[in-house]
Amino acid sequence: MNGSASNPPDLRRAAAARALELVRPGMRLGLGTGSTAAAFVALLGARVRDGLDVIGVPTSEATRIQAEGEGIRLATLDTLPELDLTVDGADEVDGALRLIKGGGAALLREKIVACASRRMVVIADAAKRVETLGAFPLPIEVNAFGLTATRRAVEAAVERSSCTGAVVLRADAAGTPVVTDGGHHILDAHLGRIPDPERLSATLWSVPGVVEHGLFLGIASAAILASAENDAAHVTVLGDLG
Repeated sequence: MNGSASNPPDLRRAAAARALELVRPGMRLGLGTGSTAAAFVALLGARVRDGLDVIGVPTSEATRIQAEGEGIRLATLDTLPELDLTVDGADEVDGALRLIKGGGAALLREKIVACASRRMVVIADAAKRVETLGAFPLPIEVNAFGLTATRRAVEAAVERSSCTGAVVLRADAAGTPVVTDGGHHILDAHLGRIPDPERLSATLWSVPGVVEHGLFLGIASAAILASAENDAAHVTVLGDLG
């Protein structure tokens, strides 16, 4: 995949194309959310129109709409509770395949679908690879009821986990709080770095009102990362594609 200074290589498509090589006829696929996952869904749709028989479970309404438009057969986890492979993006990934996800406000469904899969493979721009998680704000999905109390409890949990930073209610450009597909709100924790993701994960789970958080720990089996080298896309793999 070639590019130039005025037409750089499409890194999202390069990572998505490598993930598409893992797909076999008859597979039950989790379809992620976000711009890189959307590239995968588009490429998968082209293969489906050429005769590939697969069935997908989308992780968001946006992905469902795209997949339907691509002609991909869809199901839910109620009718298809065990999946072969989930392909999804990430906001950050470290060397231990720990992730921060939820920039697209779909973290709850993304984690449910990923954990229902035999394998989760992350596709991303190599810039998402970090040594320590936390530069990207950590999304925390919370119930709308008791929001102020929950936010204060989240702030205390963050402090107990040796992290510091503001916890901010996510809002759109008009200042209206973002509502997830599940009807919840998102708190973004601007921590800078997370020295112990496992400790923070456990502490956040102790807070009533927290529905899910964007630390995906021990879930991803591999990450496909695309970078630009010599005006072309270069793909590297962390972990085991199996």
